[in-house]
Amino acid sequence: MAATQIAYTAHEISPAVPPWLNKGDNAWQMTAATLVGIQSMPGLVILYASIVKKKWAVNSAFMALYAFAAVLICWVLLCYRMAFGDELLPFWGKGAPALGQSYLVGQAKVPERVATEPYYPMATLVYFQFTFAAITLILLAGSVLGRMNIRAWMAFVPLWLIFSYTVGAYSLWGGGFLYRWGAIDYSGGYVIHLSSGISGLTAAYWVGPRIKSDRERFPPNNILLMLAGAGLLWMGWSGFNGGAPYAANIDSSIAVLNTNVSAATSILVWTCLDVVFFGKPSVIGAVQGMMTGLACITPGAGLVQSWAAIIVGMLAGSVPWVSMMIIHKKCSWLQKVDDALGVFHTHAVAGLMGGLLTGLLAEPNLCRLILPRDTRGAFYGGNGGVQFAKQLVAALFVIAWNVASTTLILLVIRLCMPLRMPDNQLEIGDDAVHGEEAYALWGDGEQYDQRKHGWHASEMTSPSPYVNGARGVTINL
Repeated sequence: MAATQIAYTAHEISPAVPPWLNKGDNAWQMTAATLVGIQSMPGLVILYASIVKKKWAVNSAFMALYAFAAVLICWVLLCYRMAFGDELLPFWGKGAPALGQSYLVGQAKVPERVATEPYYPMATLVYFQFTFAAITLILLAGSVLGRMNIRAWMAFVPLWLIFSYTVGAYSLWGGGFLYRWGAIDYSGGYVIHLSSGISGLTAAYWVGPRIKSDRERFPPNNILLMLAGAGLLWMGWSGFNGGAPYAANIDSSIAVLNTNVSAATSILVWTCLDVVFFGKPSVIGAVQGMMTGLACITPGAGLVQSWAAIIVGMLAGSVPWVSMMIIHKKCSWLQKVDDALGVFHTHAVAGLMGGLLTGLLAEPNLCRLILPRDTRGAFYGGNGGVQFAKQLVAALFVIAWNVASTTLILLVIRLCMPLRMPDNQLEIGDDAVHGEEAYALWGDGEQYDQRKHGWHASEMTSPSPYVNGARGVTINL
């Protein structure tokens, strides 16, 4: 009894552990934030560097790295409170710094969309939401890899964060008009995936295509590293959706399970379709199926039953597959727009479908765990049909805003600098843009030279006991 009183007294008087702080919730929220951050840095940095042609490995990785750093500074200087602060407009918050000690050490506050308020400091919530903003820009970058002027990208990141991302985040998460109206986006199907996919396609249109040789042949330079990056993305998604309830609670557990069930189902469906129609399973296809399964479950991860997550995964592995492999090849406009990594299909199509499926499959009892109002999908009767309509209208708003804002931002940047690299840089790649190459070093650091390092050169060297008889290559040990 005495020990309990001492511990309670210490808890009360410690300025670092105020009475409202729940250490478990705080630990989980910081862990979830770290998992989401790892999805970008190094997850997508590795994935982008590996999935592109060798000459674009450095540039693609740098675009992701730069966005991660730039978003964080803009986030704490202005954008967090534009997305989660006091209302300026029905779709936008008042921008202000989130750097002051008095602001960051106080208890976190969010709109009344959760059953209980967060029991941890504002600093935790600011960082958690930053990781979502960062990954959105990095996903968008996948549409314009291999040709966007790096200076234009450096200008685009803060402008898009301010004028596009914060609008979607405030409208659906920060207490804006779509939130108040009752539209649901559990963890970013609209705010992140639909917006990045639509904006990526729009940006690809305005930036222009890669050069012909890159569009015709763009093989990954390292499939094993691509899988490593994809693995970090998948495992980090447990923080992505598991952190959405803002607490270590039952709904968080449901969200984590549903996330992984949907991703696994989508991979299997996508792979089976590849085998049936193309005769062999594609590793790149499996990664795309993973992404669509993760993106599609995100809008309702904690709101649907786990059997419904399998249905979501089946549709996530098939509908985007059809849009990418069949519709894209038959649509002349989509053929003209060079979406390098198919972000429109893997994120916009999957995110939109996930949001609409949430309007159908959201289970009332699960909704009560996190949502303050009576919410249910159309399959559960009541006002479910109205919920589906709200999901559709919210998607249309997100699509329209991102097309318009992305277009205006890029047209303004184009007044100051070209959006696309010049052709001479596009022919060479990383060495021309950064003065660095991913796999360029041989021996003492010189560039690869066929005459010096190739097998013809080995014929002029002294023979060694270690010779590859099949190719006649001397191996100098």
